[in-house]
Amino acid sequence: MAKNRYKYNPETLNYETVKTPLWIHGLKVFGFLCAVAIFSTSVISASYSFFDSPTERKLRKELVDRDIKIGELENRLGDLNEAVVALEQKDGEIYREIFDAPMPDALKNAGIGGERNYNSLDDLTYGKSINKLNQKIDLLSAKVRVQESSYSQLIKLAKEKSKQLASVPAIMPIPNKDLKRMASGYGYRIDPFYKTRKFHAGMDFTAPTGTEVHVTGDGVIESIEIKRWGYGRNIVVNHGFGYKTRYAHLSKFKVKRGQKVTRGQVIGLVGSTGKSTAPHLHYEVTLNGAKQNPANYYYNDLSDEQYEEMIELSSHPNQSFD
Repeated sequence: MAKNRYKYNPETLNYETVKTPLWIHGLKVFGFLCAVAIFSTSVISASYSFFDSPTERKLRKELVDRDIKIGELENRLGDLNEAVVALEQKDGEIYREIFDAPMPDALKNAGIGGERNYNSLDDLTYGKSINKLNQKIDLLSAKVRVQESSYSQLIKLAKEKSKQLASVPAIMPIPNKDLKRMASGYGYRIDPFYKTRKFHAGMDFTAPTGTEVHVTGDGVIESIEIKRWGYGRNIVVNHGFGYKTRYAHLSKFKVKRGQKVTRGQVIGLVGSTGKSTAPHLHYEVTLNGAKQNPANYYYNDLSDEQYEEMIELSSHPNQSFD
């Protein structure tokens, strides 16, 4: 219960009740409410200064998680970059050791170049970290593109190398493990008809008429000729890569012009046609149009000891068969 205030009235010589105007009451109420509001605001501000709101706690946790994930991505990119560097080194070794060639500059620089603005996100939260990751990813992507191009080139070179190895005339055209069928080698020999010293541009193998003649490397039958003199019935095989071989004085053909053949395939039979003194096979090898010593190409057939013996036998200046 509110206390009444009294004031002495000298005129009436009595104490009279003092009445407070309504606006005074309203002012007091307003002041009280203002004080409460100020106090509440201060308390709330203080609480926010010392304690995070649920939203702030959630955002803070998300930021911490993002830091962790960015760190994990950077570590993974580092591992991938190390793996790519190791592949680059192995790639270079393959080019140098197997194909006897360095990696082409066009491959080394493939996919590298151009400009990109890596500062576009710097003003955003974590923008610098994201830009740094983008830069690392772009560099790694360029390296991966280089390796893709390099391995494609390696596969192409390997296939070409494999094809070349299969095409080189690397066996003897007639089975001759005991080396007894070799009659006359490459070089100057006595001509059996004119009895003069002439250059013999191939190697003669003695064998009975009808003995199978094998192509010495993969290739295509370039020509089949029948001559009354010279090479007689003969076949020329184009092996590619500059190699050609000729098989002369045959009695019979087993292939047709334009036919593809593989090393070891029977292409004809031994005979004594053309300029020949007895059944034998005259065999020639050319590389880029120049006659080669066939003895230098029998490495798929013979052991080291047999090869040395064959070289010795083929160097004897005896009489040729054609």
